Amino acid sequence: MEALELVRVRELDVAVRIWHPGAPRTVVAWHGLARHGGDFAGFARELGPGWRVLAPDTPGRGLSSWSLYPSHDYLYSHYMTVAVAVLDHFGLERVPWVGTSMGGLLGMLLAAEADTAGRIERLVLNDVGPELDPDGLASLATYFGVPHRFSRFGELEAELRRHYGGFGIAGDDAWRRLALDSARRLPDGSWTYHYDPRIGEQFIHDTPRDTWADWQAIRCPLMVIRGATSPLLRADSVTRMAEVHPGLVRLEVPGCGHAPMLDRASQVAPIADFLTRPRRDLLPAADRHHGAPWWRRGLAWLRRARAG
Repeated sequence: MEALELVRVRELDVAVRIWHPGAPRTVVAWHGLARHGGDFAGFARELGPGWRVLAPDTPGRGLSSWSLYPSHDYLYSHYMTVAVAVLDHFGLERVPWVGTSMGGLLGMLLAAEADTAGRIERLVLNDVGPELDPDGLASLATYFGVPHRFSRFGELEAELRRHYGGFGIAGDDAWRRLALDSARRLPDGSWTYHYDPRIGEQFIHDTPRDTWADWQAIRCPLMVIRGATSPLLRADSVTRMAEVHPGLVRLEVPGCGHAPMLDRASQVAPIADFLTRPRRDLLPAADRHHGAPWWRRGLAWLRRARAG
């Protein structure tokens, strides 16, 4: 990261990691459940200096504050409040969003809600969608619902290699960097992960919602990335997603589970193409004027009326 800004949201400081702060274009990149914005270093490198990448640490992760009230703050409704505060802080009325797992669901909720839909210019979902495999979801809830403690740093790294094997990470150096970015030393000298162990309470307190209805409501251009062996996002779910949104851009990453790291050209180049392609080329005709200024929508309606 090249810069760091703290955004105050009630009693919490939300850390936003920034790459290429002077770039002419901006994209928001939001991490998964138990990760942090630092995961997007490779993404920012591959995307290049023409893009400012803003990667927040969700409360309870990375450099952001831990909540004193997990049952109120470690919920999607509060993450949406945090996301809007970040967009407001940087003066972003409308911005493309790339989200891994939890970060993708957050982007999907923002794009579906009437009050925030206009803020998401286009949306990339990384190995997540409106339907998640229940066994994979239960496995995540079980793993992150309990504290993890390691006597030695090497034990933490070995556990990361086991649990995050689906990320498609290659090479000892890459695993060591992931471990260093994931570790927190405890007062007794042992090691644990960087996040608040109570983030797992989200699975207890969060209110279920009809995410297929949310998916149906979205009107911005959409792209989904799936790890070919993902235990969370099934191939048939992606097919169904495309039936609802025929313009959905799809990418399947071979040799990868949950979730691709988005740190290499083969994964980032298709995203860059999606981010730069003219919006009208990515939308069905019926959706091309959604989110446009009122006067532009009015002109479009008038033209249709005259043509009819």
